[in-house]
Amino acid sequence: METVNIKINGVSYEVAAGSTILEAAHSVGIEIPTLCYLKEINEIGACRICVVEVKGARSLVTACVYPVNEGMEIVTNSEKVMASRRTNLELLLSTHDQNCLSCVRSTDCELQKLCRDYGVDGRRFTGSQEHYDIDDSAPHMIRDNNKCILCRRCVAACKANQAVGVIGPTERGFATHIACAFEAPLGESPCVSCGQCITVCPTGALTEKDDTDKVWEALHDPNKHVVVQPAPSVRATLGECFGMPIGTNVEGKMVAALRRLGFDGVFDTDTAADFTIMEEATEFVHRVKNGGALPLITSCSPGWVKFCETYYPDMIPNLSSCKSPQQMFGALTKTYYAQKMGLDPHDIVCVSVMPCTAKKFEIGRDDMSAAGDGIPDVDISITTRELGRMIQRAGIQFQQLPDEDFDPALGESTGASVIFGATGGVMEAALRTAVELVTGESAPAVDYKEVRGTAGIKEATYEVGGLKLNVCVASGLSNCDQVLKAVKSGEKHYDFIEFMACPGGCVNGGGQPTQPASVRNFVDLRGLRAKALYDEDAAKAVRKSHENSLLKKVYADYLGEPGGEKAHHILHTSYVKREKLF
Repeated sequence: METVNIKINGVSYEVAAGSTILEAAHSVGIEIPTLCYLKEINEIGACRICVVEVKGARSLVTACVYPVNEGMEIVTNSEKVMASRRTNLELLLSTHDQNCLSCVRSTDCELQKLCRDYGVDGRRFTGSQEHYDIDDSAPHMIRDNNKCILCRRCVAACKANQAVGVIGPTERGFATHIACAFEAPLGESPCVSCGQCITVCPTGALTEKDDTDKVWEALHDPNKHVVVQPAPSVRATLGECFGMPIGTNVEGKMVAALRRLGFDGVFDTDTAADFTIMEEATEFVHRVKNGGALPLITSCSPGWVKFCETYYPDMIPNLSSCKSPQQMFGALTKTYYAQKMGLDPHDIVCVSVMPCTAKKFEIGRDDMSAAGDGIPDVDISITTRELGRMIQRAGIQFQQLPDEDFDPALGESTGASVIFGATGGVMEAALRTAVELVTGESAPAVDYKEVRGTAGIKEATYEVGGLKLNVCVASGLSNCDQVLKAVKSGEKHYDFIEFMACPGGCVNGGGQPTQPASVRNFVDLRGLRAKALYDEDAAKAVRKSHENSLLKKVYADYLGEPGGEKAHHILHTSYVKREKLF
């Protein structure tokens, strides 16, 4: 690696050539604060919180975009630098809604932390106090422009990562704000509900719709049988809500916490993920053998599904008709479990804990009522963040909890299901089963490492029973968009594609714990969280979905054959073309 010699605060360092001052300082243990900067997608130097002194420069420079060069002398903590940062923070606060006590991001707000660090109280300046109505028109989130600091991180995430670009800055001066085209409510835009804008927002301007009061109400209703299902990736991220290291698997403590919150059944979405693989692998083999629409594209990610329905409706026939694991679990709860326990499905409340804000949209989709009579498969979907807040409100000391197991009725799963939470996981899990369905023989290996990793697009070719299968995995809708364009143009040919709306998959979902830019820019969140899932998979005794003993029993006693009439009625769904109003 080529290096240059620089000085920071009077100390000599050797740092990577071509790095910015921000990156160089971080590499030697010096943190320079930022607000607008997000590595690779929002390098605009707009907020000027990261300003530093550079010897010879006429004014302070923005560390996030200013490159280092040989012999550069930098000061990050001079009186001039500190005064400038304080002034910039005071100007931001002059137009900011400072009702912090009631804000969901209080104590987890990047602006609040910087103001505390620099001793800023917001009293020095009084700016123009524009008032914006709160936009709660979308099913998954709340937008409060009164708390927006115009960092444009949400705009960058929506456009660069997700290829949607439904929001952007409008007006000028004090009237500048982030909005949809024509000032339309977010719920009327072609937003796909992925929530990536929420995870990068440094303040409380963007938050998920909090449905925890609905859960508390159900838990306190003696006439309701309330069950809960956490998604695979939640066990790898929930610990972050309680200060535990990134990538800590807290499955046992999560189960214990859910039980202490009062749920009547503490089950595992992983169980339904194994059913998803059985149905999806069966569907794939059927299409390969009988000439169905290929490539088959996974349907586990509701953000991706909505993107397809909105932007690529001609590809709807390629979507797997399988419900997502969340919806399959709810469907099995309201049918198989209700019958087994002698419960009226009207009296069951199914709560999901998801890494994904789009799941709040998904539970309201049409054709999601396996039990009929208008009974939804899933009643309430909350995010990892919301569960963290419920546990805190209940006074549960999370880190002190013992490790407990899921309830057995719908709590048995395999290693294949747990890796659903990482990009490539659904593909690998499907291959473990599809290969054996095609060949009729036990596969010698279960690790398909070619589709692992956090790269945005991955490709592989496998020889299976005399067939050559070309597969592709993509996460982040901009990457999905790129793959689809290559497929439609004939540049690429695939038989099976896994798409996840969020970059890195569910471990980086829109409902996961927020991390400040100081972490997002320098820590491999996706890799650390995914590792926890792959480690659990490797430790499992059973790693193929079709070998799940509970799954075999449910098919034998209730569903019949995978892909059969009853299984299709309960576990499959349909899609619609969605109009773009603008």
